[in-house]
Amino acid sequence: MPTAANIDTPHSEPSPNPWSRVSVVVVTHHSAAVIAACLAEIGASAEVILVDNASDDDTLDIVTGITPRAKIRRNKTGVGYGAGANQGLSEVSREFALLANPDSQTNTDAIAKLLEAADQYPDAALLSPRVLDAAGADEPAHDVEMFARRNYPSRTHETPPDGPVCAAYLSGAVVLLRMSALEEIGPFDEAIFLYYEDDDFCMRLRAAGHSAILVPGAVVRHAGGGSVRPSAHYRWEKFWHMAWSRLYLEDKCRGAGARNRLAWSLIGHYALKALGNILRVDRSKTWRDLARLCGTLGYLLGIPASRTTRRARPLPLDQRTP
Repeated sequence: MPTAANIDTPHSEPSPNPWSRVSVVVVTHHSAAVIAACLAEIGASAEVILVDNASDDDTLDIVTGITPRAKIRRNKTGVGYGAGANQGLSEVSREFALLANPDSQTNTDAIAKLLEAADQYPDAALLSPRVLDAAGADEPAHDVEMFARRNYPSRTHETPPDGPVCAAYLSGAVVLLRMSALEEIGPFDEAIFLYYEDDDFCMRLRAAGHSAILVPGAVVRHAGGGSVRPSAHYRWEKFWHMAWSRLYLEDKCRGAGARNRLAWSLIGHYALKALGNILRVDRSKTWRDLARLCGTLGYLLGIPASRTTRRARPLPLDQRTP
C-alpha cells in the first residue's frame, strides 16, 4: 500500500497457549451455513462470546453443539454489526478480543503470530492477519484511509507485504483488538447499523495515538459474503446501508456541507445507473442501484439506519470518544 510503513520485526517467543489470552467475539445473523467452520478451529481454552442477531435458522443449535461453553447473547431483533460487537466486547474477560466474522476461519498458528506481533508493538490497538478468500486468493485486509482510496489504482494484482506494516485501515473480517486500548477509544458507533463501522473505528484509534498493524505471517480464511443467508431482502439491505453509512461518515468527519455535496452527486449517479439498468432489463443491478439511491435519500431525510439505532446524525464533537 502507498501509505503503509514497513516495520522491523524484533524477535519474541510465542505463547505456549495463545488462545488462553483471547476472547473470540462473533456476531451472527442467519449464519448456519458457515458458523461450524468458523468455530471448528478455535482452541478449547479460548473464551467464546457469540451475539446472535435474530437468526431464524439453525445457527444457535450448531453453536451449542460445537461450542457448548460459549456465552450466547440472543437478540430478538437484529441490532446491526457494531452494536452486536459492542454487546460481545462488554463480556470479554481476556487481554485481547478476536473479532471474527462467522464466515471466517482462524487457526492457532494465526492467533499465535498475531499475539507475537501485539507483544512486539504495544502501541498497536488493532492487528489483522493476511486474509485469503475461498479460492485461496488474497483479499486485501488493509488500506489507506477511506477518503483517500479513490486516489489510488485498483488493487486487483497487488502483492501482499512480506512483513508487518502500519496501515490507516484494517478490514473487520478478522481483527485482534487490545482491550486496554478499547477503554480509551470507546465502542463502535452504534448509529451505524452496517458497513463502514470498521473505517470509523480505525480513524478513531489512530486519532488517539494507537496504530493498526497488518501481520501477513498470520493467515486466515474468509468466505466473503457468507455471513448472512443470501436473499433479495439481504441484497437490498446491504446496498441501502452501504449508501447510508457512507454519508454518515462524510457527515461525521467532514461536516454537513461535504455530506450534502456528496449526497447530491450520488443521487444523480445512482438514479442514472438504475435507469440504465432498467433499460437493459438487468434486474440485479437495478435492485442494487435503487437500494443505494434510497439509502442516500434516507440519510438526507434524517431516517435512522435501523429501528434499533437511536441517532440519525453524528454526535456533536464534544460528546465523541475519543
